[in-house]
Amino acid sequence: MKRDVTIPTPDGDARAFVFTPNQGRGPWPAVILYMDAPAIRGALFDMAERLAQSDHYVLLPDVFWRAGPYTPPDIRKLRAGDADQITLFTKLRASTGPEKQMTDTKAYLDWLAKQPDAKADKIGVTGYCMGGAIALRAAGNFPDRIVAAASFHGGGMATDDANSPHLLAPKIKAKVLVAGAEQDAHYDEAQNERLKKALKDAGVDADVSIWPGCLHGWVPADMPVHNPEGAERHWRELIELFGETLK
Repeated sequence: MKRDVTIPTPDGDARAFVFTPNQGRGPWPAVILYMDAPAIRGALFDMAERLAQSDHYVLLPDVFWRAGPYTPPDIRKLRAGDADQITLFTKLRASTGPEKQMTDTKAYLDWLAKQPDAKADKIGVTGYCMGGAIALRAAGNFPDRIVAAASFHGGGMATDDANSPHLLAPKIKAKVLVAGAEQDAHYDEAQNERLKKALKDAGVDADVSIWPGCLHGWVPADMPVHNPEGAERHWRELIELFGETLK
């Protein structure tokens, strides 16, 4: 079951969507699903719905809400170099950043704590593409509230940037699952090893690897590189992670 919601933040009302199981009665364990860069669209609704039907209260926030109403970018045209799509994509990406994402995440957590159908004392987060870095960053910034964090085909998670999520490893208390993509310039073997070492040195319970045969963007069904087998593995491991930590 899907419904549109608005979540108050210091910068205004953020657009978001809630998905709950079609059967049974809450409260259900709460999860935040951080979107990928292609923005809010039907494929993400399908993913949030599937996660909800495994008995979760799922919050899918629009990370690009500050950009105002928009039509999701056409990924194939964007990759082909369409000027209009590049302009739209640039505008959307420029509307957010690490600080804004954490300001919003605090608002999401506070909002979830007030929802009677959500078990919000322990939160799980999962992210895709840019959402993968947001999920890890959230776990580091809100360690007493987030107990499980997953990233799939995430990028920029262990770089030299001052906001790189791997630097937050000493603060993370969540159980972590990171599945990187093959041949991914935004998350290569060097980043994978750096992130793995940072989490291990911090004593974080983490499974960090690059999944063979899975390219950047393999989970959402509308992506050109969608990998059905890899996507199903993602569902199995994600639901197992949340089962171990949230229920």
